[in-house]
Amino acid sequence: MTTVVILQSNYVPWRGYFDLIRKADDFVFYDTVQFTKNDWRNRNRIVTPTGPVWLTVPVATSGQFGQTIETVRVSDPRWASRHLKTLQSALGNAPCFRSQLKPRLDEWFAAAAAMDRLSAVNQFLVAQLMQLLGIGTRLHDAADLPQKGDRTGRLVSICQALGATCYLSGPSARSYLDETQFLTAGITVEWMTYPAYPAYRQMDGGYEAGVSILDCLAHLPPEKVF
Repeated sequence: MTTVVILQSNYVPWRGYFDLIRKADDFVFYDTVQFTKNDWRNRNRIVTPTGPVWLTVPVATSGQFGQTIETVRVSDPRWASRHLKTLQSALGNAPCFRSQLKPRLDEWFAAAAAMDRLSAVNQFLVAQLMQLLGIGTRLHDAADLPQKGDRTGRLVSICQALGATCYLSGPSARSYLDETQFLTAGITVEWMTYPAYPAYRQMDGGYEAGVSILDCLAHLPPEKVF
C-alpha cells in the first residue's frame, strides 16, 4: 500500500500535522491553492509564561487577492530574528530548549531569513523538523504534479501520479471531499483521528495541545512527541 497525504504548508505547525506526515509514504505540499489570511499558513502560537502568543511571518497581501500560497512573498526579512528572540525569551527555560532546539533554530532561521516566499520558508522548516523527529516520508511540491478536475479531482490526479492506493485526509475535509472519485480511481480514503498526544507542563503552568511543534520540542525529546 502507498499512502499519500496532501496539505497546504503551514508555519512551524502543531504536532498533529507531523503525525499525518509520518503516517504517509508521500507527503505533498499543496501550495497551488489560494492563500487564506489569518490562518496557519504564516503564523502559529507558542506558550509564554504569561500565556499563548502568535509568531507571524509578515507577508504581502495588499492588492494580491486570490494569490496562491506558492506566490505569497515575505514582506519583511527581519521576521526571523524577531521570532528567534521571542522563542528564546518565551521558551529559554524549558527543559529541552537550550540543548535540543536552540542550536537548530539558529541555523534554520538564518537560512529561512534569506527566502522571499512563504511557501519556501514553510517547506524548509517542515523538512528540518521532520529530520529532527526522525520522519522519513518523501516530500513533493504540488506544482510539480498534475492537477485536473474539480476540488477533489485535483487531489485524485496527484495521488494517481504518485501511485497511491490510499489517501489519508485530515478530518476537516469531510465536508467537501467526494470519496466516490477516489474509489473510482482505485484509491481508498482514510480519515485521520488525532489522538490525545502526551501532555507536558507549558511555560504558563497549563497545557494547550494545538500550539506549534516548537513549543512541544522545547519541552520533550523527539521520541516522546507522539
